[in-house]
Amino acid sequence: MTYYVYMMTNKYNNVLYTGFTNNLIRRIYVHKEHMDPKSFTTRYHVEKLVYYESTTDVRSAIEREKQIKSWNRTRKNQLVESMNPQWRDLYPEITDAV
Repeated sequence: MTYYVYMMTNKYNNVLYTGFTNNLIRRIYVHKEHMDPKSFTTRYHVEKLVYYESTTDVRSAIEREKQIKSWNRTRKNQLVESMNPQWRDLYPEITDAV
């Protein structure tokens, strides 16, 4: 099984959300469609997938999520920009790949 650590933002790129899942497409869809009205991502209009990485080790994914969440904003921005310098929404790319 593949596990993903991902980061999402809003249209202004001023909010970052870090999460972990075993089904990236489904999870991002849930965030984008605001299916959980009380969630952080709904409250702050977080809809753009800007970073993700994968592993087959669930423990590694959980640890990586915790590690990223502990970082300051500058370091998180650098991580996003290492993969996605324009901060574009990567969701269409991952859905096209399936």
